[in-house]
Amino acid sequence: MYEPAVVDAPPPRPAVRAAARVLWYVNRLRCMTVAEIPHRIARALTVQRQRVAPRAAPARIVAAPAWVHVPARIGARPYLEAADRICAGRFDLFALRDAPLGAPPPWNRDPKTGVAAPSVFGLRLNYRDVRVVGDIKYLWELNRQGHLVTLAQAYALSGQRHYAAAIRAHLESWFAACPYPRGPNWSSALEAALRLINWAAVWQLLGGAHGLVFTNADGARFRERWLQSIRQHALFIRANFSRYSSANNHLIGEAAGLYIAALTWPFWPDAGKWRAQAHAILEREAERQNAPDGVNREQSTSYQQFVAELLLLALLAGRANGVAFSRAYTGRIEAMLEYLASIVDVAGNVPMIGDADDAVALKLAPQAGADRWRWLLGAGALLFRRGEFKRKADPPDDRLRWLFGAGTDDAYARLDTARASLLPVRREFPLGGYYILGCGFETRDEIRLLVDAGPLGYGRLAAHGHADALAFTLSVGGREFFVDPGTYAYHADDAWRACFRSTAAHNTVLIDGVDQSRQAGNFMWLAHANAGCSAWHSTEDEDVFEGWHDGYARLREPVVHRRRIVLDKRARRFVLEDRLVMAGRHEVTLFFHCSENCVVASAPAALRISNGGRTIELRLPQIDEARIGVYCGSADPPLGWIARYYDRKEPAPTIVWQARLRGEPVLRSEIAC
Repeated sequence: MYEPAVVDAPPPRPAVRAAARVLWYVNRLRCMTVAEIPHRIARALTVQRQRVAPRAAPARIVAAPAWVHVPARIGARPYLEAADRICAGRFDLFALRDAPLGAPPPWNRDPKTGVAAPSVFGLRLNYRDVRVVGDIKYLWELNRQGHLVTLAQAYALSGQRHYAAAIRAHLESWFAACPYPRGPNWSSALEAALRLINWAAVWQLLGGAHGLVFTNADGARFRERWLQSIRQHALFIRANFSRYSSANNHLIGEAAGLYIAALTWPFWPDAGKWRAQAHAILEREAERQNAPDGVNREQSTSYQQFVAELLLLALLAGRANGVAFSRAYTGRIEAMLEYLASIVDVAGNVPMIGDADDAVALKLAPQAGADRWRWLLGAGALLFRRGEFKRKADPPDDRLRWLFGAGTDDAYARLDTARASLLPVRREFPLGGYYILGCGFETRDEIRLLVDAGPLGYGRLAAHGHADALAFTLSVGGREFFVDPGTYAYHADDAWRACFRSTAAHNTVLIDGVDQSRQAGNFMWLAHANAGCSAWHSTEDEDVFEGWHDGYARLREPVVHRRRIVLDKRARRFVLEDRLVMAGRHEVTLFFHCSENCVVASAPAALRISNGGRTIELRLPQIDEARIGVYCGSADPPLGWIARYYDRKEPAPTIVWQARLRGEPVLRSEIAC
C-alpha cells in the first residue's frame, strides 16, 4: 500500500544538520538571479552598520488625522472580557489557548516551547533553528502586539484607565527587553512593520499624541521613548526591505507598515521620504504580486487575505490623510476581492490553497480565530459599492465600524443587493489558474468545485506554494467533502511541513511517490511544475475543464498528467478522467482528502461519503490490480490529517487508490452529488 516517508523520525545528528544547512545555501543560491547575488554580498558586508542604533531625533508633534475610529454603536463586552484576560496575563496564540504567559509576558521566549532566544545582533540570528529560538512563529505572533489593540479598544469604549496603564506597562517592558538591534524581534523587517501597524491603531485609540496617557511629565517621557522606538522601527524597515527573490508578501507588508507609520507619526523631517518610498513600493507591488484577474501570485488563499488586508489598510490610512492611490491600485484590490467572493461557498467556506499561518495585519477582532474573509468583503462592499460583496459579507462585521467610522451601518444598509450580479462574480481566473465548476450557486443545493491549473507559486522560490497541480476541492450545499488539508507547520517541524506541502496531501495524482515539484527547503522549491488549462467551457447543462502539468517530465521515464473534469448539471454528477502518458511502468496514486466532518462508508461499487446530512458517492477507477485504502489520523504513513489553523492538525479521512501501470491509462472516477 502507499508508503511515503515516516514523519516522526529521530532528530538528525549535528553532522547531518550541518550538511543540510550547506545544501540549503546551495539551493538558495540556485534560486537567485545573476543580479541578486551581488546584492546579497553587498548586504552581507553592510549589515554590520546596523549594530549601531540610529541617532535619536526629537519629534515635532503635528496634527495627524486618525484612520481608526471609535464606533458609536458597538457592544463593548467582548472587548472588555478579552482585555481583562490580557491584563491577567492570559493569551491565545495558535494552538495555545488561555496560556498563562504573564502581564507583561517574556518577549524573547517562545511561548510554546519555553526556549529563550539570545540577545544577539538580530540580523545575524538564525530564527529558523528551533534549538536557538523555538518556534519563531509563536514568539513573533506575541511580539506583533495585536493584543495591545484589544486593550486600546477596551480603553476607548470604557474610558477605564487601567487598560491604558496595561498598554504602557507592556510597551515599557518591551523597550527594556528588546533594545535595538538585539534579539529575535529585530531579525525581520516584516515583523517590525506589523508591530508598527498595530501600534498605530493603539496610538490613535489612546487619543493620539495628546491622549490622557501622555498628559503629565511622566507620560510625556513615555511618549518620547515610544516615538524613538517607532523611529528605530521605521529606519530598520527602510534598511532591510525584502528584495529580489524574497520580495513577496513580505515587501508589501514592510511597505504598508512604513507607510502607515509615516502617516500616523509625521513628526520627523524624513517621514515624508518614508511615505513616498513606501507609497511607490505599494503601487508597484500591488500590480506585480497580484494578477489582473485578482489572484495573488503566491497561489495561497491565506496570503490572498493577508495581502488584500495590507493594501486595504494602506488605502484607508492614505484616504484619511488626503493621500490618494492610483486607480490601478484600487482596481487590483477590487479584483482580489472578486476572486475571494467567487471561491467562498454558500456556507462561507474558503479552500485552503497553499500556505497559511493565520496572519492578520491588524488585530481588530478581540477573539481568537475570527473570520478573516467576511470583513474584507464587507470593506470591499463599502469602498466599491458592490452589492455582491455585501451578499457574501452580511451581516456587517465590527471591524468595519472601527475602520470606516461614523455612518458605517447606514452606508452599508444603503447598498443594494437586489441588483447585484449573480455569484460567483467570475468562474474562470486564467492568470491565477483557477476554475469553478458548479451549479445552484448561493442556494442550499449548491455544487462548487474549484480546480487548480496555476503556477506553483510566486517567483523563483515559490515559497508559499504547494505541489498541488490539477488538485481540486468540492463542497455541496455548503458542506465540504474534498478539501485541501492546509499547512500545519512552518519552521518548527520540517517533516510535517514537507508532508502538508506535498503532492500526496492534495486531491491529484502522485507518480512513484515523487512530488510534482521538488522541495528544497521549507520555503523553497526547485524543478517547478508548469500547469495550464487546455479547455474550459460552461453551458446550462455542463461545465468542462481540461488541464495538464509537466511536473513528472523530469523523471527518468517521463510522465505527463492530463485531467478532464465534466459536470453534468442535471444529473449532479462529475466525471474525472486522469490521462497519463507514461514511458515505462510507474506506481500511480490517486488521493481524495475529505473534510474532518466526513464519514466514509462502503457502498456497492462505490464509497459513500456523508457530511452533516449531505451524502455523495465516489466511484474509483475500475482496474483489477488497484488497491484502495482509507486513512484517518495515520502517522505511518502520514495520511488522514487536516490543519484548519497553524500548529493544529486533526484526523480526517483520506481515500487512496493505487496501482502499478504503464502505457497511456485513463483513470475514470465519478462523483455523484
